[in-house]
Amino acid sequence: MAIRPRVSTDFRVRATVAALAVFGFFGILILRFANLQVWHHEDYAVKAENNRVALLPIQAPRGKIFDRYGEILARNDAGFSVEIEPARAKNLDESLAVLTDILSLSPAEIKRFKRSAAEARKFDSVLLKSKLTDAQVARLVVQIDQLPGVRVLRRNLRAYPFGSSSSHLLGHIGRLSRKDQEMLEQSERASEYFGVTHMGKLGIERSYEEQLRGEVGFQRIEVTASGRTVRELALRPAVSGEDLLLSIDFGLQRLVEAAYGSRRGAMVALSPKTGEVFAFVSMPNFDPNHFVDGVDSDLWNELSNSIDKPLLNRALRGIYPPGSTYKPFMAIAALASGERRPQDTIQDPGYFMLGNHRFRDSRPEGHGTVDLKKSIVVSSDTYYYKLAVDMGVDVIHQYISPFGFGQKTGIDLEGEAAGILPSSEWKMKRFGKEWLTGETPSIGIGQGYNSFTILQLARATAAIANGGKLVRPQIVRAFRNPLSGKTTEIPRAPAQELGFNPEWVNLVKDAMVGVNISGTSAGVFRGTPYTVAGKTGTAQVFSLGQNEKYSAGRIAERLRDHSLYIAFAPAEDPKVALALVVENGGFGAASAAPIARKALDYLLITRPAEGKVLQ
Repeated sequence: MAIRPRVSTDFRVRATVAALAVFGFFGILILRFANLQVWHHEDYAVKAENNRVALLPIQAPRGKIFDRYGEILARNDAGFSVEIEPARAKNLDESLAVLTDILSLSPAEIKRFKRSAAEARKFDSVLLKSKLTDAQVARLVVQIDQLPGVRVLRRNLRAYPFGSSSSHLLGHIGRLSRKDQEMLEQSERASEYFGVTHMGKLGIERSYEEQLRGEVGFQRIEVTASGRTVRELALRPAVSGEDLLLSIDFGLQRLVEAAYGSRRGAMVALSPKTGEVFAFVSMPNFDPNHFVDGVDSDLWNELSNSIDKPLLNRALRGIYPPGSTYKPFMAIAALASGERRPQDTIQDPGYFMLGNHRFRDSRPEGHGTVDLKKSIVVSSDTYYYKLAVDMGVDVIHQYISPFGFGQKTGIDLEGEAAGILPSSEWKMKRFGKEWLTGETPSIGIGQGYNSFTILQLARATAAIANGGKLVRPQIVRAFRNPLSGKTTEIPRAPAQELGFNPEWVNLVKDAMVGVNISGTSAGVFRGTPYTVAGKTGTAQVFSLGQNEKYSAGRIAERLRDHSLYIAFAPAEDPKVALALVVENGGFGAASAAPIARKALDYLLITRPAEGKVLQ
């Protein structure tokens, strides 16, 4: 009989349990695999792809800005920045605490970041700090794996090397805000700004945003779960923006700014022949570098609440009564309308009576017998009070409007103010009231409702200088490709013939030359090697009673008269025309004309000595 080995009952039990465990383990694996591959395949595939591949925008170098002689006014400085993508940050407050220690962040910087993060799109990276030091970059790189959503980037930082100088002209760039994004979406331009973090906000930076911006590039990379780059999968290089070549003489800009000092005002100088702008000054100004990555709230409050209004572009948006600088234009209007002939005279006793109201001349004793030419040289208010009443507000409007007053000039800057050239129709639309004859005399001397920009005044002065043509002011002369160096000139708009008799224009030009020989600004231009045609202006800020006498010493500084001046030179072949205002500066020859003298000396004496001659 065969002998069978005896099998332990305990062993069978253990074997059965082991087999069940093995089958159970594999069963769980199979179910888990099915869960991943069948029921949640799509979800996990998307997550894996998102974890594995990232599309990084490559910043396009913004075009640089140069003055007419090659001085660089806006450039790009390479540097390191740290950005956070809030959507990827596991604990934003903890990350900010770590970064505060590394970067020595101030409460204001944290506040600014949180404000920007609240306005950002869902997967946008938000700038925390730029211009990192090498030591800060080194510490960040060591800890970057423990800071999800945090990236250190090398990027171009917009810089304005001369700080506040020409800030209203250049403007500045800034981070895209929610308002910017909404505006782009409404204009169906949002796709152009995919991956773009900054855009032009003011000045040339804003007006020429399309040319300066360039085209963003993209890098498709493989990354680890923590965001560390493994390899590059694809690359589309960025395309640099175009450089801008301006007509501005930056040396002149700085000279005029220095001449203003702490005073408020604006000056525009341009070519009477082409309209190219040589100087575009607004004072006081501000440092645009503070705005590039978000202005500090304390600084913003200081600037926006300042009584001096440093953020106001006075050359483009400030409107002022022209005062007696209006008289040359009134003289041409009088001749063109047939209301006056050159030889017609009046007696100026020092005032003009309209009914029972006395309109006083700036010279109480009057100027005696005054014809049209003398009325400009001595600046007779009485002559123009009477002229305005004889013409009437609507005839004045008809013959003054060709000079461009009360209209935008079409300069290549956004945000220009139109000003006011009054008429009876304008008053009815604005106030719902009829024009009163008593409002007319002050119109003749550049007061009343007359309110123009300094840019308009400079352009109109150029029209007298060139014999009666209205040019369009232009600041950017050309675009230049930064890689090829190819320059593309910007076509200039043709000058508009105003149709005034050349004899009338020449008569007024001669009178304006007389202003600087024996008239109101003779002392300012004594000894110049060139001939200047000019006109002073003093514009009232508030009205005096007919029996009150103006005394600057007894009036608060900000209620004193504005000082204005217009000029062109050389008078026989004008190369430059200009207009300027010094707010609350008093008599035009005292404050504004000396600044004009410095500007003209620089353009017509200093620059030619350097081989830089205006054509």
